[in-house]
Amino acid sequence: MDERRTLRVSEAVREELAEIVGFELDDPRLLGVEVTEVHVSSDGRHASIKVAIRGEEKQQKDGLAALEHARHYLRHEIAARLSLRHVPELHFDQDRYPDADDRLEVLLKRAKKTRGRTQNLP
Repeated sequence: MDERRTLRVSEAVREELAEIVGFELDDPRLLGVEVTEVHVSSDGRHASIKVAIRGEEKQQKDGLAALEHARHYLRHEIAARLSLRHVPELHFDQDRYPDADDRLEVLLKRAKKTRGRTQNLP
């Protein structure tokens, strides 16, 4: 699978998982779980999924356990919603820095604003 297709499939899987986990699963352990990132392998057989889990350490472990328990159901739902040649195996991992992208954008904007001012200094 080429790189552009891999990116499109990754984003489609992320959107579907976010919807299923956020709105359709009734497991209370998944209340603080948010799908942040999905990377599908180039052959389309594996998907590495990063999730942000809010709460204490016990809630985070329970959230990952709930996702592992629902893994086959989630894969089945992905197969039903997306027409893929190979439905990827789902591998969940906790995103340690879920707000890193937002923070990076803020820092880049701040750097662009101050760049013009610092260049004029003697």
